Amino acid sequence: MSILLRLGTRGSPLALVQARETRALLARAHGIAPERLEIRVIRTSGDMIQDRALSEAGGKGLFTKEIERALIDGEIDLAVHSAKDMPTLLPDGLVLSAFLEREDVRDALIAPGVASIEALPHGAVVGTAALRRQAMLKRLRPDLETMLFRGNVETRLRKIAEGQADATLLAVAGLKRLGMLDHASAILSEESFLPALGQGAICIETRADDAATNRLVGAIDHADTHLALRMERAFLAVLDGSCRTPIAGHARIEGGTVRFRGLILKPDGSEAHETARSGPLAEAEALGRSAGEELRTRGGPGFFTGT
Repeated sequence: MSILLRLGTRGSPLALVQARETRALLARAHGIAPERLEIRVIRTSGDMIQDRALSEAGGKGLFTKEIERALIDGEIDLAVHSAKDMPTLLPDGLVLSAFLEREDVRDALIAPGVASIEALPHGAVVGTAALRRQAMLKRLRPDLETMLFRGNVETRLRKIAEGQADATLLAVAGLKRLGMLDHASAILSEESFLPALGQGAICIETRADDAATNRLVGAIDHADTHLALRMERAFLAVLDGSCRTPIAGHARIEGGTVRFRGLILKPDGSEAHETARSGPLAEAEALGRSAGEELRTRGGPGFFTGT
């Protein structure tokens, strides 16, 4: 049976679940045997670097650049990514051509026997690799200590089971996709713990000039998710675009209106600036940029340089 499309992905269990979900949707949309859609695992720099935070090693592109190189070189036809891993600037000739329907955007607390962040013991140690989560934890509980937790979902859960930290935070979407939501001791409300830009969404990256693949992929694009992510990425692009500054935000579509909340924080949670926007769908990207420009002005240059 001839291969119709080659899907590139990271090799973590969650990444493979996401690639298989994409393959199943494409197969169903076009009446294709799933076997004609080949999944190719590509190891990324982000997977290989485990001894330090990604913000110290080069940022978000560490999870995408090897996959994007394979796409540019024609070794794969499309790449399946977690949207929150995507830099705001893509390599020339590549586009985000589709987004699958978004899963739950919230974060989950993993702390056996503890029902909330407020209930963690004084001085508890929370393992996380995300500056956003670290900053938001410190904002809520300045007494908490954080330590670097790298690795896939299973690795982080094992570290908690071994007592390497008192708690960690993971995306609800990932836990759901892996069938592991029962490990969550609490689901954090979006109001008090704003998610990462793109959290819960799977995106598909293709070559801009590959009309055949883009036509096939377009059939599984979820319009509301795509629009929301365009707004979130417009906000992110104005502010930073890397993972060196704690940034959070979420856009949602409600009928003919898009609503957005965005937040920037100091890494220690000592200072934060929040904004909100709402308006017609056609203005989503412009509203996202406007929100980013407001927070960039309110924070000032020192906010983003640490001075």
